Amino acid sequence: MTPSESKLQSRNDLAWSIAVGGIGVIAFAVFVVFAWYYAPTLFLIFAGALLGVALTAMTNQLHKIMGGPHPLRLAIVCLMLAALIAGIGTLGGSTIAQQATALSGTIKSQIVNLKGFLERHGVDTSYLDLNAATPASDTAAPVATPAQPRNNLPSAGAIASGGGAIVSQTLKLILGTVGAVGNFFIVLFLGLAFAAQPSVYRKGLLALSPKRHRADVEAVVDRISVTLERWLIAQMITMAAVFAVTWIGLAIIGIPASFILGIQAGLLAFIPTIGALLGGLIILLASISSGLVAVISAFVLFMGVHALESYILTPILQRQALEIPPATLFAFQILLGVVFGVWGLALALPMVAIVKVVIDYIREDDARPAEVLIAAR
Repeated sequence: MTPSESKLQSRNDLAWSIAVGGIGVIAFAVFVVFAWYYAPTLFLIFAGALLGVALTAMTNQLHKIMGGPHPLRLAIVCLMLAALIAGIGTLGGSTIAQQATALSGTIKSQIVNLKGFLERHGVDTSYLDLNAATPASDTAAPVATPAQPRNNLPSAGAIASGGGAIVSQTLKLILGTVGAVGNFFIVLFLGLAFAAQPSVYRKGLLALSPKRHRADVEAVVDRISVTLERWLIAQMITMAAVFAVTWIGLAIIGIPASFILGIQAGLLAFIPTIGALLGGLIILLASISSGLVAVISAFVLFMGVHALESYILTPILQRQALEIPPATLFAFQILLGVVFGVWGLALALPMVAIVKVVIDYIREDDARPAEVLIAAR
């Protein structure tokens, strides 16, 4: 090859590299913008996929006990979960409603007491206002003149304004309820669809990958599936243990609304670190009305449950599922929570787990000899 041809080839290679790099940057920017604007929808789909993984994991665990085809075992798992939820709703539905109402009133009263205490010590507590301030023009009573009798009936404009506000708040409540119920059924449908035919979606995902990288994609997908299945099984056991210990402990102490407090502690155990702190704060606020001894006992119980979760259940149940440093996980929780809100906070751990699996596989791939890689592919 002549020097001129070599220079031309180098220029073509450089131009090709620049073009590919530019396309990659643009594609990544488009992906980031898409993810930013449609983050709630993407998190909803991801939650459905997690539910599908959880149902598949329970179905696989049932396979160790009994045989039978996958659809039959999935139907048994769904029936058992439905029976469990129906049993809790039937036996403890009225108790849950009563305790939830009492707990809400107790927490509000404690926040008001805390607000008054801070105000007496010169701390600004405007951010703790539970009710919006009413404008002076709305609270001022109409002034009656001697020549005009006092009229206590509201005007037509006031009635129309009040009716419009009631209709607006009602519509917001209805739309919020419909949105929450709709999201629940979307996640439920996606979870059942993923769990019913996991192999179909796995094959479809592999078919989208380039042929020369299909073996690597298959290995990563299988690792992610196994990791999430182990973590979800361990997490469900941990949540059940936290619920039972918290409920029984608060009932022994004599804290009102112990059952609903146990439920919220078990649900919040799905969110590492932050969920436990939030659950402990709610328990302490609810126990203040029962006296100092109850507060100290509730705090000791919270520390015991936290120690049980962090130093016994998590190391034993999740030692083969996840190995993520707590500081790294907490930092990602704060980041995703600030950027994406509750969705990012709740789903931070499985997202970090997926990223960790991919990074570990890439590092292992780089460490393998070239002959092994060629033979594997």
